[in-house]
Amino acid sequence: MVQFKCDGCQSFIKDEAYAAYVQKAFEAFDVLRDETGEGNDFLGWKALPSETPESLIAACEDVRDQWKEKGIDLVVVIGIGGSYLGAKCAVEALSHAFVRPEGQPQVVFAGNNLSEEYLAELMDLARTRSTAVIVISKSGTTTEPAVAFRIFKEYIEQTYGKAEAAGRIVAITDAQKGALKTLATQEGYKTFVVPDNVGGRFSVLTPVGLLPIAVAGFDIRAMLQGAAAEREALLVKNENNAAVRYAAVRNLLHADCGKAVEILVTYNPKLTYLAEWWKQLYGESEGKDGKGIFPASVTNTADLHSMGQFIQEGSRVMFETVVSVEKSLRDVVIGSDEQNLDQLNYLAGQHVNHCNAMAQLGTKLAHIDGGVPQMEVSIACINEENLGAIFYFFEFACGISAYVLGVNPFNQPGVEAYKKNMFALLRKPGYEAQTEAILKRI
Repeated sequence: MVQFKCDGCQSFIKDEAYAAYVQKAFEAFDVLRDETGEGNDFLGWKALPSETPESLIAACEDVRDQWKEKGIDLVVVIGIGGSYLGAKCAVEALSHAFVRPEGQPQVVFAGNNLSEEYLAELMDLARTRSTAVIVISKSGTTTEPAVAFRIFKEYIEQTYGKAEAAGRIVAITDAQKGALKTLATQEGYKTFVVPDNVGGRFSVLTPVGLLPIAVAGFDIRAMLQGAAAEREALLVKNENNAAVRYAAVRNLLHADCGKAVEILVTYNPKLTYLAEWWKQLYGESEGKDGKGIFPASVTNTADLHSMGQFIQEGSRVMFETVVSVEKSLRDVVIGSDEQNLDQLNYLAGQHVNHCNAMAQLGTKLAHIDGGVPQMEVSIACINEENLGAIFYFFEFACGISAYVLGVNPFNQPGVEAYKKNMFALLRKPGYEAQTEAILKRI
């Protein structure tokens, strides 16, 4: 279960204003629950934790087991935005930071950039390993993943032959149409469906996230169970509802206190990509119609030595939401040293996690004194169940928050602008007129 606290905001907001925004959040809660708001044809994610069929879970586990039998030890997941960030978050959070467990493949990501160096270096790795590919795209024509897939498809076919390649490539795409679906049918790839009623940034609990997470060796059943438990808690309409309170306070800080930037703070580097996933979720959902709270992130304590000065004393336009982990799953105790040249003997016998907790508390007090309100979202520990819960918490809260803000949480019209310019500059057929117009501007 996800816990929420906002005591770090008490000196910044008035009780009557808080009550008013909780009421607004309850009204938005009704809209989301009853599916009566804008974008209500993209609410399939709401029921996913409880309604994911056993056949889908088993199919993900079958791919995992078949590739393990083949001796595949490198899986390249190709996708961009919501097609990779949730899986990347889970894999990074659950994996050992430095050692790949014996028998588990290394899962890496491509198609999220157009860096030639990145692709070339990833190909260097693939040439030393037994490689498979998961390609994720609704259409199959999004430039970044399409470029990466073309390169890896050619490599897989040349290295293993077309027949074997069909068993080393899985496509997650539209059920019936699109370039990738056509290719998958033609080549005989195993396919999974991107649901029509789930947008990319809400898709981590669909095959988009579940298959890469399963292939990496993690328990997707526990993840879905955690999300289902969180869903059950969040569907209860009362003043303890964590998603309602989070949505209310962040909108209050934005509207009444002039806070235009929300910083998601983690004190565990395993959650760095949770922040990256969260930034897309809230940035794409709320940043439209000239509105929105800008989502940023830091990973402390490292960023206290880089961004700490600005947060403490810079422009007072921000508030923080700290994602706390109550218990470490590993133990490291600080020893004693006879010479004590580093002057750390006062910490002898303490767990490193205790020091981290005191750094977090000390920072909270300093930032509140410096004019930065702070909320806290916490989980008991980092495991599959709690990741599923926090994924669902932020998704549900996002829907409420965007409706309070007065925007459609489930569209993203602005992301097409750069693509049109890029296609014109690359001289894609059909963009000739735009090419001439753009060339006159540069």
